[in-house]
Amino acid sequence: PSLVLPTVYHGEFNLFNEEPKNFTMVIFIRGLHCPLCITYLKDLASYLSQLRDMGVDYIIISADDKVRASQMLQKVGSTELRYAYNLEIEKAKEWNLYISKGRGKTSIGIEELELFPEPGLFLIKPDKTIFSAYIQSMPFARPQLKEIISSLNFILSKKYPARGNIIT
Repeated sequence: PSLVLPTVYHGEFNLFNEEPKNFTMVIFIRGLHCPLCITYLKDLASYLSQLRDMGVDYIIISADDKVRASQMLQKVGSTELRYAYNLEIEKAKEWNLYISKGRGKTSIGIEELELFPEPGLFLIKPDKTIFSAYIQSMPFARPQLKEIISSLNFILSKKYPARGNIIT
């Protein structure tokens, strides 16, 4: 599906205008209220140079507004991360993401949004087709970035093809 969103520090993101050498990694997160997302983004920040070296662009996306997205980057301690905000729930559904209803304040004392997507990570090929998809129904057990980086090294060195099709 199309994906055009504003980012906190890097202008507009438009998936169809991306020209990665190998992949665009699209990372959907729950948002500011999620302590696991904060940890995940801190981990991502440590891999940015490796991703660049592998020809992998990335975008982080949440349903948060600009204020909450900016607060998230402050918590993570990075202005370098490319973070898009204002994801509409209908657009999240187009990406087959699970949607949760807010349940009040989280363990870190931040109010959940009324509706928000659960995590997803997609590797999109330069031709804009999906190479791989990781979709979670909970904030836990996300694909670990260390394993994603290791997999990307294998995929790129072996020219490993996309696998799996939905057969109807």
